[in-house]
Amino acid sequence: MDLVIWIKVIILGAVEGLTEFLPISSTGHLIVAGQLLGFNDEKGKIFEIVIQTGAMFAIVWEYRVKFAHLLLNVTHERRAQQFVVNLFIAFLPAAVLGLLFGKYIKAALFNPVAVAIAFIVGGFIILWAEKRQHTVTVESVDDMSWRDALKVGCAQALALIPGTSRSGATIIGGLFFGLSRRAATEFSFFLAVPTLMAAGAYDLLKNRALFSASDLGIFAVGMIVSFVCAFACVRWLLRYIATHDFTIFAWYRIAFGLVVLATGHFGVVNWHA
Repeated sequence: MDLVIWIKVIILGAVEGLTEFLPISSTGHLIVAGQLLGFNDEKGKIFEIVIQTGAMFAIVWEYRVKFAHLLLNVTHERRAQQFVVNLFIAFLPAAVLGLLFGKYIKAALFNPVAVAIAFIVGGFIILWAEKRQHTVTVESVDDMSWRDALKVGCAQALALIPGTSRSGATIIGGLFFGLSRRAATEFSFFLAVPTLMAAGAYDLLKNRALFSASDLGIFAVGMIVSFVCAFACVRWLLRYIATHDFTIFAWYRIAFGLVVLATGHFGVVNWHA
């Protein structure tokens, strides 16, 4: 296979893994990177599903003890049952709205210019969130009520708009709703598992005709690269939030969005192609 294709696969796998769990929108980065690399056709969209699955597996591996505990104790332990219920409740808003409006959102907003605008707006929201008084009422994910989960789930639904960032919406939403920085971040991680699994399964079912045995190699490499980068990123983020806020991601979002808009305005890149 063409060496250029393998390079694109590695780049996109790394982009997905490094951005999926940071508040900077992996979907937005993939839309922009896919267009720059010419890897945004129907096959490219299937590839995105595969590498998102790789990133999701990084969370499963990082929190394998927690997930194993849930599986073994959900039938008889109250705390495990509450946690599973919370994940289900938080998953519902984005799932329902995605089924109802996902097709229209993709048709209207899955383009680099819309992504850039969402990047900038999201950056200013993060700056606002970090400047306001943060009162913590929920220290740990195990202390969350179903109402807390529903609020975070409603925030996650905003991430149906590409460039918003699923992680950003859930983490910053969690901060607004009284979760500690670590609780908001970890619940965002856990919520990614059912969300990405459901979205991936739905898209794979719809587009199963696009799969072929010849693609297994690039899919496997992309998934592995995404897994490794996501795992490293999750470990780094948990250390980072112990002593830092999310302001740096806000300025990155604003700068990224402005660069996309400027390159389009001055004709450096034709983002409408």
